[in-house]
Amino acid sequence: MGTKTVDETGAETGAGTERDETAVDTTASDEGTGTEPEAQDDAPGAEQESPSGVGQGAAAVVSAALGVVSLTGSWLGTVAAARETLVGQLETAANAGVATQVKEVYGDAWQTSALWGGLFALTALIVGAVVLVRPAFGTPGRSVQAPWIKSVAWAGVSLGVVGLLLAVLKYTDVLLGLPSTG
Repeated sequence: MGTKTVDETGAETGAGTERDETAVDTTASDEGTGTEPEAQDDAPGAEQESPSGVGQGAAAVVSAALGVVSLTGSWLGTVAAARETLVGQLETAANAGVATQVKEVYGDAWQTSALWGGLFALTALIVGAVVLVRPAFGTPGRSVQAPWIKSVAWAGVSLGVVGLLLAVLKYTDVLLGLPSTG
């Protein structure tokens, strides 16, 4: 700023006295201590930081987690299946045939469990797809997405597709259908 070096001070005063050099050295050492205010980053003309992608990363993780839940089952699906089992038991007459009892008590619960698994899988698929296409709808020129976000989002989409496929196969009794009773 306005600090002069030893050579400049001596040249202006014409004499390089010890006192002038000490004064200059003191001001020179104060410059490195950071006592002077530095330029603020929050100035009106300063560049703003780009988004960190935390929301996209969180959504990608949620997508993968929902995909895992669709494959392993959820508390909500278990409760809904148990409720359907209870309803089947209450609605089935005691003198109903074995095939009717199996379908009403176990078949409907199986399909309910498949339905909830399919809903979780579909949600995982949609959330993962939104994360993957989000950069296309962002700020022009700023379409860079962290590689880990893409990887986790693809994992969520993949798990969602597999979960949805298994849910459809389970719901239609192609996969582990009810045993024949007759």
